[in-house]
Amino acid sequence: MELCCPNMSESGGSLCQVKQLPCHSFPLCRLQASGRHAHNLPSITQQPWVNHPAPAVAASPSDGVRHRVSGATAGGCSSLECVASRLGEEAALAWGSSTRKVLVTGGGGYFGFRLGKELASQGMSVILLDLNKPPCEIPDGAIFYKSDIRDYSSLYKVCEGVDCLFHTASYGMSGPEQLRKEQVESVNVGGTNNVINVCKERSIPRLVYTSTINVVFTGKPIEDGDEASVSTVPPEMHIDHYSRTKAIAEQMVVSANGCSLKGGGLLQTCVLRPCGIYGPEERRHLHRVMVNVERRLFSFRFGDPQARMNWVHVENLVMAHMLAAEALTLKRNHVASGQAYFINDGVSVNLFEWMTPLFETLGYSRPLIHLPFTLVYSAAVLVEYLHIALRPVIKVPLLFTRNEVRNIAVNHTFKIDKARRELGYCPKTYSLVDSLELYLKSQQPRSSSPRFRFSWSCRLLLLLSLGLILFGCILSQN
Repeated sequence: MELCCPNMSESGGSLCQVKQLPCHSFPLCRLQASGRHAHNLPSITQQPWVNHPAPAVAASPSDGVRHRVSGATAGGCSSLECVASRLGEEAALAWGSSTRKVLVTGGGGYFGFRLGKELASQGMSVILLDLNKPPCEIPDGAIFYKSDIRDYSSLYKVCEGVDCLFHTASYGMSGPEQLRKEQVESVNVGGTNNVINVCKERSIPRLVYTSTINVVFTGKPIEDGDEASVSTVPPEMHIDHYSRTKAIAEQMVVSANGCSLKGGGLLQTCVLRPCGIYGPEERRHLHRVMVNVERRLFSFRFGDPQARMNWVHVENLVMAHMLAAEALTLKRNHVASGQAYFINDGVSVNLFEWMTPLFETLGYSRPLIHLPFTLVYSAAVLVEYLHIALRPVIKVPLLFTRNEVRNIAVNHTFKIDKARRELGYCPKTYSLVDSLELYLKSQQPRSSSPRFRFSWSCRLLLLLSLGLILFGCILSQN
């Protein structure tokens, strides 16, 4: 059984046809264990994949599995970082003390599979749930189920005996899939609703949800934001379906913290907010940028030339999830219950400077032409409309969506002090160059002719869009 995962093909591979079985709706619960208040949930349009919940039975908190994380410390930590490192090491020793069953939704995706593989290596019995089978061999100690998290019945069956659920699956992160509103909402909201209710019905005591920094970012600059200074923005303020639905889903997960489990105990939940993910064999971000560089479409830069952002290496993100799961146990006094954490490598970078090694490796210079933000943003809006309008006839390529333009052009950085302090998160230092070299070694030689023809079609559409915007600006000035 599998859900739509974050790394689903951008070529528009359709979701598997599943019978839309009814799933439970999410009631607001009083937070009994942590003493924190539930967030007010936004109203959500009634959908066919939402049903009424079964009653829950209150009981005492349950103990969780003990976790061990490899490589939890980073070289050259400051005193504050070393305190976090020692906390992480203490949590790390607990992972292997007993074998328990965990489930990873989106387990066929890049991050979900990496997380499941690490959990299996620590002695866990792992279930990888996804619509797409992982490209690599299933590791020992793990089982893959092909299913859709919107299929409540299938999700319920596979969750028998699960002690901790990592919900990494989502849809609409980037590219053309951002424009598929119905799929984005049914997976990110409906699927998360199913996950929460399965945790209640199957008495799964811990739920770690992979959110995104997009839930707090609306295009306005953020400098070293933290969990206290920036909050989730109302769904209607988001310009893309992915950010909107992830914000709704995050609030659902936080509000479910402290809800009663059917078999006794309370549900402990927490949320991690990563930024862009990179690492060996990453295909979503790195591959798309490299293809556009080779097509000479990435020949300009835009927005604030000093704009900075965060990235997170996949191994650091795996570590953060394992530490978060441990921080939901009674041994750690449920310190992470009902909490959200920003997760990144602990450094901020300018995208174009950070990717300079990529341009140089491919034999191109870093983009020097600087275009106005409004011009590129307007072009992105126009191409989005063309993509949707002409989709039945022709595939209009998307260089950037308007949300991606904003993410690149506007400064937004976040601190990870809370994750260091409460989870023991101490990120290791990684280099994009290492991931780039491994990526290039894995690529098969490709014919230049089809790429050349496709490249010119993409560039023609882009130039046409920019030309229309320029023409409109000239008319408005006159």
